[in-house]
Amino acid sequence: MSDSGVLHIKGRVLVGADPVEGVRDELWAVGGRITFERPAGARDVTTIEGWVLPGLVDAHCHVGLDAHGAVDESTSEKQALAERDAGALLLRDAGSPADTRWVDDREDLPRIIRAGRHIARTRRYIRNYAHEIEPGDLVAYVAREARRGDGWVKLVGDWIDRTQGDLAACWPRGEVEAAIAEAHRLGARVTAHCFAEESLAPLVEAGIDCVEHATGLTEETIPLFAERGVAIVPTLVNTATFPQLADSGEKKFPRWAEHMRRLHARRYETVRAAHDAGIPVYVGTDAGGSLAHGLVGREVGELVRAGLPPRAALAAASWDARAWLGRPGLEEGAPADLVVYGADPRQDVRVLGTPKRVVLRGRVIR
Repeated sequence: MSDSGVLHIKGRVLVGADPVEGVRDELWAVGGRITFERPAGARDVTTIEGWVLPGLVDAHCHVGLDAHGAVDESTSEKQALAERDAGALLLRDAGSPADTRWVDDREDLPRIIRAGRHIARTRRYIRNYAHEIEPGDLVAYVAREARRGDGWVKLVGDWIDRTQGDLAACWPRGEVEAAIAEAHRLGARVTAHCFAEESLAPLVEAGIDCVEHATGLTEETIPLFAERGVAIVPTLVNTATFPQLADSGEKKFPRWAEHMRRLHARRYETVRAAHDAGIPVYVGTDAGGSLAHGLVGREVGELVRAGLPPRAALAAASWDARAWLGRPGLEEGAPADLVVYGADPRQDVRVLGTPKRVVLRGRVIR
């Protein structure tokens, strides 16, 4: 790890998506902050050359969580390091039972925006992950997690209903409206895990801010999302696993298994249609449950495969995602969190898989 006093980064500094206005020739990192003015009398200067992006964003991951529930600090550290080494320097932790506040004191780990712990209906989510409650308690638990998190609350919007043998919405309309209103009163935004079709419109009409996965979007609900400005985080590297999930649960829940296969089959078409309609789309991997961390580059590639233009997919993991989460990019005075590549990621997003250098708080981490 380098503790050089001044970093000079030159080449093509991609401060935004615009092909002309969004490119600078160089920047400096002084005292952990970005400046575009050469520091007078700078000594002990380290120079790095390449194509530069702001630290990437994984807007849906779970530091502190594995397939069985909360993990210890050592495991959480490894998860955060895997994200960092992949260039993901800003994480939105979309639900975790673990207390990861200690990460905030580590100068070598990514910044985390937490959504508190998942809030799910009783016996309607993965064991050991969520607060499992009934609708009458929803407002109180949303208020609790709004105070505990960093401006986000995570609901489980649908899951398998054992009486139906298929995905079904978890919350009555009145309770979810009141819960979202309470989160907004406390200054928090609300997002929800949703796979199915029927859970989406009631959540959007109730005022939700974002939907995770959103595999159930249809030509009926896409205009509603676009009109209300509700974002989606498709987690395509996760939805790729739907056929395996369906196979594992088919004997017990055949209707659910077939439903999951249909959602998987049209996943790219769904994301492309959402983007084309103007729905904000952001990059998230869903790492931390059964998926490994450090997949942000793969997720960008999946968005391109779905039909998003490469610049739009890059923006969904960098400039636009940071603005959405209220964090700066490559701006004067901003924290010097950035990634340097050996080739132009605008021409081939696969470059994201091999960062040349990762700079965190102005220090060369790798």
